[in-house]
Amino acid sequence: MFLILALIAILVVWGWWTYPRMGGLLFDLITSLEARLSRVKEVPVAIERMTLSTFQGGTQRNTPPLLLIHGFSADKNLWLRFARSFVADHRVIIPDLAGHGKSGFETGGDYSIATQAQRMVELLDASGIDKVHVVGSSMGAYIGTWLAAHFPERVLSLALMGPVGVNLPQPNEVEELVKQGKNPFLIHSRAEFDRFFSMTMASPPWIPGVLLAAESQSYIDRRPELAEIFDDFHDSPRMEPWLSNIRVPTLLLWGREDRMVPLASAKTWIVGIPHARLECWDGVGHLPMVERPEQTAAQYREFLTAQ
Repeated sequence: MFLILALIAILVVWGWWTYPRMGGLLFDLITSLEARLSRVKEVPVAIERMTLSTFQGGTQRNTPPLLLIHGFSADKNLWLRFARSFVADHRVIIPDLAGHGKSGFETGGDYSIATQAQRMVELLDASGIDKVHVVGSSMGAYIGTWLAAHFPERVLSLALMGPVGVNLPQPNEVEELVKQGKNPFLIHSRAEFDRFFSMTMASPPWIPGVLLAAESQSYIDRRPELAEIFDDFHDSPRMEPWLSNIRVPTLLLWGREDRMVPLASAKTWIVGIPHARLECWDGVGHLPMVERPEQTAAQYREFLTAQ
């Protein structure tokens, strides 16, 4: 009986120990397959002081490239299904921002919005690209807006999905939690991860539990790094003083169920960029390119075609 109980205990411990690791291996396999289906390849790009991991696809010379910028704590994988719709007629560059994904983290590396935007300029220079259409999600939209305002010669158009970067007109769930010392991005347990994950999307795709376990463990392991990155980007200057400098065509795409950045924030963007076009979707949260990749791609293509 003791031997049986010991074996059961060993199996339980082994399952608990390997479950997130198995999820990580499965996640890498799925990402590799998604990248192949999206016809992009992983390309490291050396810039000043670091190397950025990127997905790149498409080799077209007669249409301007697309630069897709993910949000805080995410990575380039979020754009794969969206990018699939554009590699046939655009060059597409999808970086892991510094401190994210495979681009690596360095203590004291400066993860402010201005510096992250400068890194995007260096990425374009290293890739031999003059001008791009910029698409940004959340913090990536903040970086994209900074690019359009401070490096207008590099940006042809701007598409912002659930953008952060302006003062909020009303209390926000995330900001309130941060003020209470309960930053939802800084995760200590699977239960906290599940609450955070429920905030990100209103209509998430089905994701196996083993993948969620791996992602939860990744957030737990990265908590000190994410805390430093969050402080740097959260303390960056808000965009209101520069919004009027943005002259390029601008699309705002918002999910009405966005809990990270409520739709009420759109008013500040529309006032600051009067020519911006606002599209709001029911049943969508903070990540439309994940929740509805084909519809998001179709909406963006319509925006590009209208220019």
